[in-house]
Amino acid sequence: MSSRRNIILTGFSGTGKSRVAAEVARILGWELADTDADIVRREGKEIGEIFSEKGEEFFRLLEKEALIRACDAEGRVVATGGGVLMDADNRRLLFDSGLVVGLEARPETIYQRLSTEGQGRSPEERPMLAGDDPLARIRSLKAERQPFYSLAQWVVQTDDLSEGQVAAEVVRAWQMLGGRMDSSGDGDPELAAVVTHSRGSCPIRVGWGLLDRIGEGFRASGIDGPVYIITDDNVFPLYGRQAQRSLQRAEIEAHCFIIPAGEESKSWEMANAIYHWLASRRAERRHTILAVGGGVVGDLAGFVAATYLRGMPFVQAPTSMAAMVDASIGGKTAVNLPEAKNLVGAFYQPQMVLADPHTLTTLGRRELSEGWAEAIKHGFIMDADLVSVFEDHASELMGLEPELSTEVIRRSMAIKAEVVSQDERETLGKRVLLNYGHTIGHAIEATTGYGDWMHGEGVSVGMMGAAELSRRMGMIDGDVVRRQGELLRRFNLPLKAEGLDVEQIFSAMSLDKKSTGGAIRWVLLEEVGRATTSRDVPPEQVREVVEGLL
Repeated sequence: MSSRRNIILTGFSGTGKSRVAAEVARILGWELADTDADIVRREGKEIGEIFSEKGEEFFRLLEKEALIRACDAEGRVVATGGGVLMDADNRRLLFDSGLVVGLEARPETIYQRLSTEGQGRSPEERPMLAGDDPLARIRSLKAERQPFYSLAQWVVQTDDLSEGQVAAEVVRAWQMLGGRMDSSGDGDPELAAVVTHSRGSCPIRVGWGLLDRIGEGFRASGIDGPVYIITDDNVFPLYGRQAQRSLQRAEIEAHCFIIPAGEESKSWEMANAIYHWLASRRAERRHTILAVGGGVVGDLAGFVAATYLRGMPFVQAPTSMAAMVDASIGGKTAVNLPEAKNLVGAFYQPQMVLADPHTLTTLGRRELSEGWAEAIKHGFIMDADLVSVFEDHASELMGLEPELSTEVIRRSMAIKAEVVSQDERETLGKRVLLNYGHTIGHAIEATTGYGDWMHGEGVSVGMMGAAELSRRMGMIDGDVVRRQGELLRRFNLPLKAEGLDVEQIFSAMSLDKKSTGGAIRWVLLEEVGRATTSRDVPPEQVREVVEGLL
């Protein structure tokens, strides 16, 4: 089995190999190698011209040489010509150097794509479109090559997918077939996961000191500015300015809008102020919005990006624990209304998420603790081993030991990314599990005016309520409830919200976005590491549990 050092795209002309390879290279942070483009650059002629002037045999020699050059290094995404697999030596070289992914399409789709791309181009540039029946020619040539295309280790049917969606499938193949980044040094060691979604994909990168290199990351991803940084007055002097300077070192124009820190800024009025600022800067749809801060900044900036000019590219650079492991991933953007949190918003995926755990070293213990609540939640709903890591290393994690903290954050972010990839818009039920503890937690935040209680603190109390409901429903025993409580306590998180008004909590819970016909969809535990949902929780049990928490 190959060491999977590279990703090689094969397939018939018109399946999108070159553009998909460029997008995969962007996602993974790898180098792009395109054999046809290499030949054209070296010969100074289009492929069709080389065929007509010097014949196919000469071209195939050039192709073999280009292939050898493309595969002489690691961490490359290689786009190959449509006939490259016909040669046995080429096949050996490709399969020895990486994962071979075939891009497929129906002859009719290929004909349509080549016809559209070939408008205004000469027959020499698009030789397959020459002749009286180009569709028949495509069918015949594709059938001849199909046995060789079928040798690919993974195949993506591209007919009904965008180039971004095809690229996401290629990355998924790489991750599933042994190519996930590890200590071997292959690829980008900072790539934690990739969110695949309806519009393409979003790489998640985690690295100590990554924020100071954000300009390099933007350049590598093809973002050349201008960039509009949205941050708050606590984060700006520490990290907003740092991000701006990094962008400027990369010769990317960058401007900052600074909001007051706190949940109160996640409002329609603040969004409107940012709209006017963008208009005054003459922001364009191709420009990029960068959120540098915690969940409030990310939600607000994402909402603005989703709605200004009907959508601008958007990048998340979370600087709080809760934003890293939860809010920055998944494309949920929103502003609050007085009645409840996040009532006005949109699903809008970021282009990428860049998390630098070093930024957490300036957080207070309370802010750090509330962020760990979301990561602990991930363990209880999906990863029992992660719960054990928290139990065994609570003091090191609260002390932000760099290597361990980075790995746990990376692991928690990967859990969130996997869930979002499977259920982007919370329609299949999988993503709802991420709301464990949130029904009661959000109600606590809303009742206290989004100021006295931090999000993770509310979630911590909500997790205790959900665990107790799970026990009363006969799904878990009291030991699990006590185990969860003890772990949350070790991270200085509250288990109760004493003194709050019960009726106000129930009023806020009635506005829960997971409610249908007034029935709340509760996320409950079946065991440590596995959760489920239920709308059949008796109201009297809910009232008793909530009263007990207050």
